[in-house]
Amino acid sequence: MAVALSTPQVDELGSVDRALREWQQDALPIQLHPGDLGWFWRFGPEALAAALRVWRSNGEIVACGLLDGPDVFRMTVAPHLWRDEEVAYRVVTDLSRPECGVLPAGKVAVEAPDGSLVKERLPGAGWSASDAWTPLRRDLSAPVEEAGVRVAVVADAQVSEFTAVHRAAWGSSRFTDHLWHTMAAGLPYADAGCLLAYDDAGVPVAGVTVWSAGHGRPGLLEPLGVHPEHRLRGYGRGVCLAAAAHLRELGSSSATVCTDRASAVATYRAAGYQQLPVRRDMARAGAPQSG
Repeated sequence: MAVALSTPQVDELGSVDRALREWQQDALPIQLHPGDLGWFWRFGPEALAAALRVWRSNGEIVACGLLDGPDVFRMTVAPHLWRDEEVAYRVVTDLSRPECGVLPAGKVAVEAPDGSLVKERLPGAGWSASDAWTPLRRDLSAPVEEAGVRVAVVADAQVSEFTAVHRAAWGSSRFTDHLWHTMAAGLPYADAGCLLAYDDAGVPVAGVTVWSAGHGRPGLLEPLGVHPEHRLRGYGRGVCLAAAAHLRELGSSSATVCTDRASAVATYRAAGYQQLPVRRDMARAGAPQSG
């Protein structure tokens, strides 16, 4: 098959979102999710489109990825083509050659799903295993236990509280009310929600955004944070449980998340999330030779 790389236009974001939704399966390793696009949407649809790369064959999207920063590319492949030689060759070639317009020269990293031929072929093109991430999944076939903390679904009245908790939790001033409203106006947020946990005094202490990929498909937590002044009090576990319950209400088959923090792994496990095998990014120290 002929496989071609392109950067989508804003009016093509819907087709990318639909493809990623259709590709989500509990039987597969955790992969790029429409919620990842939804979280990036806070910078606006034009910025998201510019950060996406898609590979098509005969008009069908066969692979896609997101530049999560200038030197990190998070990507996946249509499940029925995970072992396809032509798709793997084209994607690995385009990832490895800066002139193809996916990643620049120099030190860069790729997140590709375990089990895909793309990931298996990257070492032969000069890539090596790098940062480790721990994926976790909670099955949602049964009701989720009570969170043990008061949780509200964020509406306009809670936006400022939610963004303040996020900024404190992540030590960043970037997530403003304006960015929240931009994110909430995006296509993926139609099946998503932000949850805000409060302590007994009514102080907001933790927040999470959950993304559904549609009925019977895995949902995603991205991101989750606990205010630093309220950690180690069970709020993290509580909001993890609330996230799972909300995803179940949205029809998700499971709640998934991926983290590189040991403390976060412990919190998710305490909320009934099953720890899955560690996966590693693939990194390239410098630009390979062309040709």
